[in-house]
This record gives sequence, structure tokens and C-alpha cells, in this order.
Amino acid sequence: MESLLGAAFAPQTTYLNTASSGLLPADGVRAVQDAVAAIAAGRAGDMFADVEAARAAFARIVGVPATRVAAGDSVAVYTGLIAASLPPGAEVLVPEGDFSSLVNPFHVRGDLKVRTVPLDGLAEAVRPGTALVAFSLAQSADGRIADLDAVRAAARAHGARTLVDVSQSAGWLPYDASGDDFTVAVAFKWLLCPRGVTFLVVPEDFGSLTPVLAGWVAGEEPWDSCYGPVRELAHSARRFDVSPSLLSYVGARHGLDLVERIGVAAVHAHDTALADRFRAGLARLGHRPVDAPGSAIVSVPGLGFRQPELSRAGIEVSDRAGSLRAAFHLYNSGADVDRLLAALA
Repeated sequence: MESLLGAAFAPQTTYLNTASSGLLPADGVRAVQDAVAAIAAGRAGDMFADVEAARAAFARIVGVPATRVAAGDSVAVYTGLIAASLPPGAEVLVPEGDFSSLVNPFHVRGDLKVRTVPLDGLAEAVRPGTALVAFSLAQSADGRIADLDAVRAAARAHGARTLVDVSQSAGWLPYDASGDDFTVAVAFKWLLCPRGVTFLVVPEDFGSLTPVLAGWVAGEEPWDSCYGPVRELAHSARRFDVSPSLLSYVGARHGLDLVERIGVAAVHAHDTALADRFRAGLARLGHRPVDAPGSAIVSVPGLGFRQPELSRAGIEVSDRAGSLRAAFHLYNSGADVDRLLAALA
């Protein structure tokens, strides 16, 4: 794995900020640069083939058929689509402090009952009448991991659907989307894609979603769907595609390919080992991170103010609500962890 990663990445900082944005592998960078040059020369190829390759790769990573995966560019767009499908008065259960792109579309409807509870009480809060449980598998702010099995079981027991945002976990945390109704993810973090790549997994029966965003790309035959109403929507989840940022998908297929070649299980072992090394070092320094066992994201309350000085020293982390957030991924090493700990000391 080390030789593969050495050829793929060459960061010029101690980059521990994947929870904000992942690094692009060299193959993806070259592919985007080549595509831009081809466009400038008037000889752009079929970039929609890159969309299909990326769709198929994401489907394999999360364990569902590609026919269940829609390709777009924003989590908020897809959660808005799901919000629009709910009847007035439907109850949506969400965790406190979850990412706004996931929860806000339900609030702006105005006629839904959005109930917010602590993450660790999410499963117990599902009740008769809950229509949808929407939550991030790994929390953006502090890396805490939801009890997926418990939430799924509670949702099934009460006839609720699940919407899982895996933006902060897809690529390092093993996950099978076939156990949920809807899954959404941006891919510019742990999946090593450019910004502008987002996937939505829908049920085989489309889960009562109406393709209100459907344009020509959502047609069964897109190039025959350019003018007037789309006569025949795609028979797959592609009916929920939003006209893709093609250059981003040109790079996306290479990032997803690298994650597949290494394997999510191997990435998980690598990333969490580094996170645990950092937690152990923090304990020696007298700091206590947010309790998030098994997470590749470590958040340390009260240390967010150190982010600017760390950045000036060439160590990239995040300041989230006063906490220092470090995120460990496959291009990081134990030396990176030790450098951050030394700087904090």
C-alpha cells in the first residue's frame, strides 16, 4: 500500500484535514488537467462515461447495484428532494448538531415536524408516527459514530424510513447501503474526489420520490430528451441525476478507483490506528477529546484557537466551534500524528 500511496500523493503540508476536504490522487489531477486542455482545444471526449464509472464505483463501495445510485453535486439538493416527498405534518427525527445540508431542507419545508434529539438517544427516540430518521453515520463536528444497527432496528419496528449521510465516513468506515432506504454522500472528502460530486442511493422502488429536478440527463435516452417534456424517465435511479459537474466526475473515477484498490477495510484499519495514536498522545498531554471510539476524526474541545498557528507551521487541521478537529486518512503516517502532538505540546 505504501508504494501505491507514494505514487498517488505528495502533500506539501502535514495534512490532517480530510474531514474538510480530501487530497486528490495524482491520476485524478492529471485526468482533470487533460480534460480541461481537451475542452480548450475543442476536442472534449465523452465525460458522461466518467459519470457512469464513478456511479458504478461508488455503488460497489457501499454494496448496492449501480441502478440504485443517482449522481449529482450537493447533499442539500438530494435531502431537499427527499423532504419534498414527505406529506405535510410528517415527523422527521434528526440528531442535535448534525450537518446543515442534511437537516436544513426538512426545516425549510415549514410543514414538517422536525424533532431533534441527542445522537446517542436517536434509536430510542423513534416512535410510532416517525416517518423518517435522517442522520450522519459519522458526525462532521466531532467524529462520533451513530449506532447504525440500533437506529435501523428501531426504524423498522415503527415503520420509519432511514436516510444516512455518509459524507464523513464513506471511504474509511465499512458500510452497506442496502440496509437503509436512502443514503447520500459528498465524495470530496474521504473518497478523494473533486468538489461537485455527490451520490444518492434510493430504494429499488424509488421510495415514493418524485423526480422534480429531472432534466434531460434523467431521461432513459438523454440525448433524445433535450427538448420539451422528458417522455421517458430513466428506469434506474438515474432519473434523479442532477446535471453533473463533468470535470469533477473526470477526476472522481480515479479517487474512487484508489479507494477500491486499497479496500475500505484496509483504509479503516490505517485511519483508526492513527486516530488512536493521536488520542493516546493527547492523554499524555492532559487533553481529553470528544468520546468517539472507532472514529478517524478526533475533536479536542478548547483547542480550536490553535488552528491558525498550526496552519502557519504547515499542519492543517480544522477549528469547529472552538474544538480542534484532526482527521486521519490513508496519506497520513505516524510521523504526521507525532508532529501534531509535538506542536500542541
